[in-house]
Amino acid sequence: MHKQRVVFVHGLGSYGAAAWPKQHGMALSYDALFLRRHGFDPVAEPLESDVHGDVAIQVASLSAAGGGHVVAHEQGAISAMLAAVERPDLVYSLSLVEPACLSLTAELPATAAHRTLMQPLFDVRNHISDADYQREYFRRAYSAQADGPDTPEARRSARRLRLQAPPWEAPLHIVPGVPTLVLTGGWEPLYEEIAGYLQETGALRRVAAGGHRPQDSVDGDRTIRSFIADVGRSMSAKAS
Repeated sequence: MHKQRVVFVHGLGSYGAAAWPKQHGMALSYDALFLRRHGFDPVAEPLESDVHGDVAIQVASLSAAGGGHVVAHEQGAISAMLAAVERPDLVYSLSLVEPACLSLTAELPATAAHRTLMQPLFDVRNHISDADYQREYFRRAYSAQADGPDTPEARRSARRLRLQAPPWEAPLHIVPGVPTLVLTGGWEPLYEEIAGYLQETGALRRVAAGGHRPQDSVDGDRTIRSFIADVGRSMSAKAS
């Protein structure tokens, strides 16, 4: 039996399969690919973020299978939506988890407040150290501490974070006409505001426990799996 492809696109933190621990089992029913975005590598030095490069990675992965579902977290949702705009024929569905699609809601209050908070840090990111940037980023964005063990991977992670472009600069202004789920953790007005916007444009909106990673909760994982399965059944019914 042919397995539909599901492409997973990570956010700012863990990447590849490590970013989706609860979804590994989906490989039993689907052709699951856990992508690494541009500049995310366990050995090579991090690179400046490249949203168009991320789109190309996804389009290539979907094209190889003739299409598939896309599940994306945080900033990975930006390139996922752009891929759906560029190649809607390849994207069966979009599952957007805590999507950082701030350019869609730039004029709304929570997004505007977030940009006011974060813009000064982005403005000086090329003039401070990776560690200082990471520390201040976590303090501003999550009211959390970013200090941890001083390992080569931790240093690469801090540099990678500093090299990410502001999400509100993404060239995202069109919502693709594909079945879309938006899943949030119900903890942060910014992501709820984005989810509300996407709901108004036709997305199915769901909330699950888990803070910024609701995909790691039982309900969040079940929601993603159920949505993809429902879309897959609908496609099969139309094809028969």
